[in-house]
Amino acid sequence: MPELPEVETTIRGLAPVLSGQRLTKVEPRRADLRKAIPVDLRQRLTGATVTTLERRGKYGMILTDRGDTLVFHLGMSGRWRVDPGELLAHDHLLIETGEGRSLALNDPRRFGFLDLWPSESIAVYPPFAAMGPEPLGPDFTGEHLLAELAGRSAPIKAMLLDQRIVAGLGNIYVCEALHLARIAPSRAAGRIALFRLERLASAVREVLLAAIEAGGSTLRDYARPDGELGYFSKQFLVYGREGEPCHCGGVVRRRTENGRSTFWCPGCQRG
Repeated sequence: MPELPEVETTIRGLAPVLSGQRLTKVEPRRADLRKAIPVDLRQRLTGATVTTLERRGKYGMILTDRGDTLVFHLGMSGRWRVDPGELLAHDHLLIETGEGRSLALNDPRRFGFLDLWPSESIAVYPPFAAMGPEPLGPDFTGEHLLAELAGRSAPIKAMLLDQRIVAGLGNIYVCEALHLARIAPSRAAGRIALFRLERLASAVREVLLAAIEAGGSTLRDYARPDGELGYFSKQFLVYGREGEPCHCGGVVRRRTENGRSTFWCPGCQRG
């Protein structure tokens, strides 16, 4: 599933094509993805001008001068294609601009979604309302984690995946950040000292920024809007490296819980 770096990379790829552009054609090519596409999406967006593009957690947002924001989620397999030479079977939304550019939202598994919400109240859009701070923003700190995790016996990995604690983190980057911070993923969240949580917050930022710089991680379906593959997967320290050596001399291990794999090194992740 595309995580924060992949969505951020997507937004950065769409911005040069859409920012400041009038949408001359907005054509949903089916009635639903994971949920119904707003029936008036074509009417409300055709003729509108894109003012800015933003990201919240794992969601992308395209804001317009009509006060509507197109919110999209890429689900398991979604990606935007810029200036596609031809439409594919799973191109479910087509957008054309006054400059003659085009975009197609492709989602073979249809686990993503499209929605419209008033821009002025986007902060209370239901998926955003209870969402924690952005991990790349100033509010994500060791102190924030200390307050949110106080008294919690759940594993730190599970807490970092809770979008109410911090927005946008997914399995890949949590595994990588915990390794960089030298914290065991099974460690009880409420028993981690502040100095370790400060190190963890820093590690989260470092991993996410490196992944964005690399264009995200391509594991199965993800590709950037320009069609290029993200190559951060080549920099993984533990994710997907079961049985391989860690830089500390230990061996990377893997366990599966509820269908989700955790990768860590017991040699250096003891804190």
